[in-house]
Amino acid sequence: MRKSETLDGDYDYIIVGAGTAGCVLANRLSANPKVRVLLLEAGGSDRYHWVQIPVGYLYCIGNPRTDWMMKTAPEPGLNGRALVYPRGKVLGGCTSINGMIYMRGQAADYDHWRQLGNTGWGWDDVLPYFLKSEDHHGGKTALHGAGGEWKVSRQRLKWDILKAVQTGAQEFGIMPRDDFNDGNNEGSGFFEVNQKNGRRWNTVRGFLRPAMKRPNLRVLTQAETERLVLDGKQVTGVRFRHKGAVFEANARAEVLLTAGAINSPKILELSGIGRGALLADLGIKVRHESKGVGENLQDHLQIRTVFGVENASTLNTMANNVFGKIRMAAQYAALRSGPMSMAPSQFGMFTKSDPSLETPDLEYHVQPLSTDRLGDPLHPFPAITVSVCNLRPESTGSCHVTAGGAGVQPDIRLNYLSAEKDRQIAVKSVKQVRQLMSAKALAPFHPNEILPGPGVRSDDDLIKGAGDIATTIFHPVGTCKMGSDDRAVVDCELKVRGLSGLRVVDASIMPKITSGNTASPVVMIAEKAADMIQMEARR
Repeated sequence: MRKSETLDGDYDYIIVGAGTAGCVLANRLSANPKVRVLLLEAGGSDRYHWVQIPVGYLYCIGNPRTDWMMKTAPEPGLNGRALVYPRGKVLGGCTSINGMIYMRGQAADYDHWRQLGNTGWGWDDVLPYFLKSEDHHGGKTALHGAGGEWKVSRQRLKWDILKAVQTGAQEFGIMPRDDFNDGNNEGSGFFEVNQKNGRRWNTVRGFLRPAMKRPNLRVLTQAETERLVLDGKQVTGVRFRHKGAVFEANARAEVLLTAGAINSPKILELSGIGRGALLADLGIKVRHESKGVGENLQDHLQIRTVFGVENASTLNTMANNVFGKIRMAAQYAALRSGPMSMAPSQFGMFTKSDPSLETPDLEYHVQPLSTDRLGDPLHPFPAITVSVCNLRPESTGSCHVTAGGAGVQPDIRLNYLSAEKDRQIAVKSVKQVRQLMSAKALAPFHPNEILPGPGVRSDDDLIKGAGDIATTIFHPVGTCKMGSDDRAVVDCELKVRGLSGLRVVDASIMPKITSGNTASPVVMIAEKAADMIQMEARR
């Protein structure tokens, strides 16, 4: 092993992972010129044209240049299917390949975190951190920020079939909503997105690239962390591989683990921090017992129903002919609008699987396109996808290292639909979609169910059918959860319990998944963490 003697000297903070949270932390901490910051990213640069063009997510997911190409273990609840599990392999992490939807979740999500004993994490506590980053298209209000680094825009396209779905939903009490992000997202509307002028706005453009001009911030790409360096119960640095050599960098203050809900527990376990019996079986020396590392894995599972339509323009027909492709390219080149500017999901709804619930537990993503499965070619006929996901699943899984070390993906098991309540909600979800598509407003389009298929009727068949067509919506959280019980990995200041010099700052700290898309909650988590770190440094 070759150690770097200095790496330009020791650092105050080493940030492991330049994804959603890491870019925010690098910006905020390096704003103090007296602080030296090292940011390590195992992937490469985000300067790739398909990262910048919104529709490019189709070419980034499943592309080894931009995606870690992970897969889950076979899922019993999905009839034995193993799912492709995309994770960003570039600066910006998943904000460079995700759906760009700006969503905070519900106020009740964060109030529940606080009720679980996580002081300082209620809605009123976290709202200021959402506002701090935000640059909202509507300007500054009590519920939105302006001038921040995190751009929030309206989408630059229209689809008549999606407006018809919105009109139809009103027949069943799902009313239009102007703002999904005021703490109560019940209703329907077109998603706001992290874009600027029709281009993706990731955390690199917003936070990292402006900070890279500072002499006290060093960013290394292609730097894969092998393990944390410990001196007893003190984390003192990071061991990583870069350009074929192995280095150790020292942190005078703290190491901040921001590698995401899959790789943060992996790095902890490779460092000897985790469940002792599991680590010992793999020949990893146990440095610190923490039973919850890699446990409590939660995700949103979406049931992707598909309906053929008539008398409507959809992306299927536009993208499957030469003239349609030329028109889309010209529209984007001239106006930065049209299908090439669109997020994967354009129209959304939040509603309840049971009217007795206080807040919505279902999220719809409605798309003017369809495939048999994600990654397959679009169907050659006009159709829409009406995806619905359970926002608060009871099924939880795990993510643990296997033999092979840093270069091998962990064993990812979501245990989708393993909880009886989740199976019941899956059945209700498909029935609700069918009711929605029977709306009078949609009758001119003659919706024709393709997936799961009109012959799938009984509850047992619907559970099996959901298992055949459901897939991840790419929202893994919870594997280093915040709390004070014996399975909590970090405390409410995000410090790893029982160790000093180490915090985890990413989606893995969520004790419960938020009721919506997870990128912007992670930006908030990083903003709050930066504030806590800086306040502690000033004491």
